[in-house]
Amino acid sequence: MDRALTAATGTDPGGAASDALRPSPAPPLRPRRRDRALAWAAGLLLVVPAVVAGCRGLDTDGDTPLPQLLSFLPWLTVPAGLGLLLAAAARRRVLAFLAVLVLTATVWASLPYTPLLVVSHGIPVARIRVVAANVEFGQATGSLVDLARRERPQLLYVSECDPACGRALSAALSRQLPHRAAVDAEGSAGSVLLSAYPLRDRSVVPGVMGMPGATATVAGRPVRLQLAHPMPPVPGQTGLWKTELGRLRDAVSARKPGETLILAGDFNASQDHAAFRSVAAAGPLLDAARATGASRTPTWPAEGPLPPYVQIDHVLTTPDVTAVATRFPRLPGSDHRAVVADLDLHDGR
Repeated sequence: MDRALTAATGTDPGGAASDALRPSPAPPLRPRRRDRALAWAAGLLLVVPAVVAGCRGLDTDGDTPLPQLLSFLPWLTVPAGLGLLLAAAARRRVLAFLAVLVLTATVWASLPYTPLLVVSHGIPVARIRVVAANVEFGQATGSLVDLARRERPQLLYVSECDPACGRALSAALSRQLPHRAAVDAEGSAGSVLLSAYPLRDRSVVPGVMGMPGATATVAGRPVRLQLAHPMPPVPGQTGLWKTELGRLRDAVSARKPGETLILAGDFNASQDHAAFRSVAAAGPLLDAARATGASRTPTWPAEGPLPPYVQIDHVLTTPDVTAVATRFPRLPGSDHRAVVADLDLHDGR
């Protein structure tokens, strides 16, 4: 009968029931695999920003590779933001929440410093133009001479200036900057401090690379000048880098009470490094770039395949000196941009 009905109608009366009993096909696995892959990618992107922002928040530089990664801190907002987008696309709520926290911490840590609430007492008694430059083994000596003639600074801090560089600068700028304090050494170990003001009390902060200092008299006031050039935080030498920045910090702390200080040069450290912040806190010292709204202007590397991405050249001053303007001109032949800072010295009353 069933067969006859099937033959007559072309249908199977038990077909609907049998179809209902058949298991439904399994959903495709591709969306799950895709979400899992997106979640893993998001997690990997968030690791470095989370660790580096954590170091910044805990006020520590750690050891390799953390000091090097801290130089990239503002740029780590890019992978943190991308990690958040991938976590959202993967539909992982917990991971997305963590990504929001990491991105927020990275952005917070990357915000430029605001000037300290320090009021300089008294009226300005002198305008001082400072130029700090790393001439990269003397290769940019000619460019620095041109810059100094154009900018006419009263103080010139020069790192990586070997004896030939020192002689060339002294000869070319003898009328403009006749006074000098120097560490005469070859290669990167040499440094020169040239001044329009007479210098006394010359000294050197110990370091692998020269860090000379001296005292000048400006508008009747003693002003301590100190060049900074600690070792860079390359892998295997981060301990030495911290030690030499610590010596600069000790020199700042050891100055006479109320003594004016202008500390400038290639610090091989950015505002995101705890070792650099400890030098500034010892004064307290103000960063001229920070005070003039330029604390994120990169100065290194100024040559090579990468554009400049970190500011490691600074001019720091005691609160009785006010930064008026800061610029970072190119210095052909060097892997650093120079720093030009206009400073007002107050009478301190």
